[in-house]
Amino acid sequence: MSRVPITIACWDYDRTRGLMDGRVSVEGCEVTCLTLSPEEVFFRAFRHHEFDVTELSFSTYMITRARGTCPYIAIPAFVSRAFRHSAIYIRTDRGIAKPQDLKGRVVGVPEYQVTAALWVRGMLKDEYGVDPADIDWRTGGVEEPGRHEKADLKLPPGVRVSAIAPGQTLGAMLASGEIDALVAPRAPSCYSRRAPNLGRLFPDFRAAEKAYWKKTGIFPIMHVIGIRESLVERHPWLPSSVFKAFLQAKALARPELHEVAALKYMLPWVAAEVEETEALMGTDFWPYGIDPNMPTLEAITRYSFEQGMIGRRVGIDELFAPSTRERFKV
Repeated sequence: MSRVPITIACWDYDRTRGLMDGRVSVEGCEVTCLTLSPEEVFFRAFRHHEFDVTELSFSTYMITRARGTCPYIAIPAFVSRAFRHSAIYIRTDRGIAKPQDLKGRVVGVPEYQVTAALWVRGMLKDEYGVDPADIDWRTGGVEEPGRHEKADLKLPPGVRVSAIAPGQTLGAMLASGEIDALVAPRAPSCYSRRAPNLGRLFPDFRAAEKAYWKKTGIFPIMHVIGIRESLVERHPWLPSSVFKAFLQAKALARPELHEVAALKYMLPWVAAEVEETEALMGTDFWPYGIDPNMPTLEAITRYSFEQGMIGRRVGIDELFAPSTRERFKV
């Protein structure tokens, strides 16, 4: 039987590297791998549907899936996750000392629908009583002008979202004081170069994120892997085979975190960090699959519905290929 040619587009993560460098194969497939940044992958996947298997923004995926316009069906390989208390940057000269101080403020976000912002808004409401309608939102590129939403949004009444001017960037507006705060997955360059009067809403974000995990059991999911649904219709075995390959690639990465004879990463205390993380979150602190991620999946689908990103509460079973919802046991 001839092998099915597929193109996989994904960022260069330790947990995907075994797949991207050929140590892990996808059974039944001839694979071409493209290592692309998340921003490029998302743009090309949602705008032009270029890839057979692709990393996807979870938020945009849910929006398009709920509308019946997504060409991809996901597998529960969560290649990107991050606590997002660290993603809220503020002007330190505006009297913003706690989350509730964001009420009535002008806050930038690259796209209202980005997954990091979805999680931040949900966390602010659940944990601190700050509703999305309490904030005046501005959207646009953080470093480059001209960024737009990847999917049209129909937001609830009272939620104020407007695009910045075509030549503006949110990073420059934060540095100049034209906005009070910024929610962004990447640190803006103005913060990285230590421009004056800039800081994080949660200066000790690590402590805040650990407390959040202890309280909620949620490790926020940012990205999923999607497979072209028309390809799945022709090859029903494909989701299971691709999922298995991503599981194998993640398994290759885990021992490297514990390697202390010759450090794999340029972090002098990586071993201590791993031990501390495992003590807090368990040895499989980055789980794939649906069942071990149920609190996180329930939260993100609820946030998407409550924030008006999707018009109905999508069921978790709608989001993932049926063959990947459970695994066989020996």
